[in-house]
Amino acid sequence: IITNIFSKNMIIEKGLYLVATPIGNINDISIRAIKILAKSDTIICEDTRVSKKLFSHLGLSTKKNWLTYNDHSNEKDISKVLNELDKEKVLSLVSDAGTPLISDPGYKLIQRIRKSKHQIFSLPGPCSAISSLIISGLKTDKFCFLGFLPKNKNDYLGTIRNYAKLNYSLIIYEKPNRLNLFLKIVNENFNSFKLAIVKELSKLYEDFFFITQENIDSFLKAPK
Repeated sequence: IITNIFSKNMIIEKGLYLVATPIGNINDISIRAIKILAKSDTIICEDTRVSKKLFSHLGLSTKKNWLTYNDHSNEKDISKVLNELDKEKVLSLVSDAGTPLISDPGYKLIQRIRKSKHQIFSLPGPCSAISSLIISGLKTDKFCFLGFLPKNKNDYLGTIRNYAKLNYSLIIYEKPNRLNLFLKIVNENFNSFKLAIVKELSKLYEDFFFITQENIDSFLKAPK
C-alpha cells in the first residue's frame, strides 16, 4: 500500500509549502512532505547544513536553490523569496526540526507573502509542543503555548503567573541549563502545581518526568 502511495502522481501547485520535518526520528516525516521536498525548486531553511543532512538521510537530491531565512534575516532575504515566487516556482520552508514558525522564524515572511497574493500551503507534521502535551497526562481540552519565556527573571515569573490564572495547561520551551531556575521559581511561588518535563522527544534518549510539590525537592537535588 505504501508503495502505491509513493507511485501515485500528486498535483503540486506553484507557491510556498510550509513543511514540517522530524523532531528526532527520521521516520516521522510524511509521504506528502517527501514528495513536496523532492519537487521543490527552492528550499528556504534556517541552516543549510542541517537541512541538507535531512535531504541526504531521505535520499533526496540537494541540487536545489537554497535560501537561508532565520532570526537574522532582513528585507533583502524576504525579497529573494518573493522573487522566486514571482518566477512561478515551487518553494518549501522548513525549520531545523518540527513545524515551521512554531518558536521558529517565518512570521514576517508569511505576512509579506500573504500580501503578495502568492499561494501558501501547510503540510501537517511533527510538533514537539503538541507531542509533549498528549503524553503529559495534563489537560488537553484547553492549553496555551508560551514557547520560550523572557530572559529577565521578573518578566519570567510575571509571565508564568499571568498565564497560570487561565487554568489551562501551559506549554513552555526551556533550555536544559535554565531548567532548575524554572523549577525553583515555580516551587517558591506556587502552592500547588503539576509539571510534565519531556526531553529528547522521539530520540534515543527520550525521557519524561512528572513533578508536583511533593517530589520537586528530591528532583532538584538529584542530578538529571
